[in-house]
Amino acid sequence: MINSSEILSTLEMIERQHLDVRTVTMGISLRDCTRRSPEHTARNIRDKICRTAADLVRVGEDIEREFGIPIVNKRVAVTPIAEVAAACETDDYVIFAKALDEAAHEVGVNFIGGFSALVQKGFTSADENLIRAIPEALDVTERVCSSVNVASTRAGINMDAVRRMGEVVKACGNNAAKLVVFANAVEDNPFMAGAFHGAGEGECVINVGVSGPGVVKTALEQCKGAPFDEVAEVIKKTAFRVTRVGQLVAREASKRLNVPFGIVDLSLAPTPAVGDSVADILEEMGLERVGTHGTTAALALLNDAVKKGGVMASGHVGGLSGAFIPVSEDAGMIRGAECGSLTLEKLEAMTCVCSVGLDMIAVPGDTSAATIAAIIADEAAIGVINNKTTAVRLIAPPGMTLGDRIDFGGLLGSAPIMNVNKYSSDLFIARGGRIPAPLNSLKN
Repeated sequence: MINSSEILSTLEMIERQHLDVRTVTMGISLRDCTRRSPEHTARNIRDKICRTAADLVRVGEDIEREFGIPIVNKRVAVTPIAEVAAACETDDYVIFAKALDEAAHEVGVNFIGGFSALVQKGFTSADENLIRAIPEALDVTERVCSSVNVASTRAGINMDAVRRMGEVVKACGNNAAKLVVFANAVEDNPFMAGAFHGAGEGECVINVGVSGPGVVKTALEQCKGAPFDEVAEVIKKTAFRVTRVGQLVAREASKRLNVPFGIVDLSLAPTPAVGDSVADILEEMGLERVGTHGTTAALALLNDAVKKGGVMASGHVGGLSGAFIPVSEDAGMIRGAECGSLTLEKLEAMTCVCSVGLDMIAVPGDTSAATIAAIIADEAAIGVINNKTTAVRLIAPPGMTLGDRIDFGGLLGSAPIMNVNKYSSDLFIARGGRIPAPLNSLKN
């Protein structure tokens, strides 16, 4: 059991070190909403979300007040819409995105995820319809997030899907900040923009994502010059304390909403606020600037220690769980990108050992769809070969070039336009087909 003394012990972490619960996310199954009529299906989607999540925001705010724990976002994730809409007599899926957005506004959540398709092995007609609708859907809605899984360790990489998603990212412009392209997507991720309620999940569930880069950074300040095994121990103990806070919030929200508790995702999710940066943690280990030689090793230590500490604090750790490295959402990453120590190639190397992938990165607006697709393919290959989740959230703002900076606002922050390799990948992407699953997928 978690008692009040444990919560009181986190007071300094909350007040001075930017500890927060980043999100309480309610996963909702929409499988029973399907009808032949798209209008009827959209109405069912809206009604079920509004009915099921009616008290989510109020309960989150009550827990914030009673325990003094900031809960930054309250969110909803739903069954991938490509699955829900498959039986509908329409090929225009924007109607379902609008239904999701209306429901999100009515219940008051910050974002709603699940305008999604899983195409790691091939496309259904519903998947085709959803992918085609993504640019318009994200343009006409405010709170809807979209994701597409193009690869898995068991299936390999669907290069036709990779090519399509390069075109979609390009077509979305600035709205691509709400679109994630995955390999090995997980079904219980509470973080946006990639959250959806997977096929293996129940009717409804509460998942919580915690944060706390500032807490880890402060803890490491007390062991300057210590060997790395001691550094790892400090991070593990800190991650344990942070995860206990998430465990408390998850169980309280579950009880008050009468919804099963799913998982705690113990990812270190940064914000643009000073003192809330994963890059600052890496630099505290002795790197002059994030991106220099040694960065990947430092990140590997951090990610592993966070998982080891967190898994002891909760019986249900899931989601992505580790360290996020979004450029626009991390003041230290922005600093590294602007001074040239952090490049796209170095970020790709770092994704081999962290939670997700190339996240919230802005590239020149004239970057071709094929180049974007090739970046997605590289990241998918890392996920497939290493049997881990990887993702790409890349933005190519129209008209912007190297040296410019785009402001997304709020937690999404701002990003300098980063350089991409000038040589073409067009013929590589044009091949299509599927890159076969690796040998390590044969586990049966």
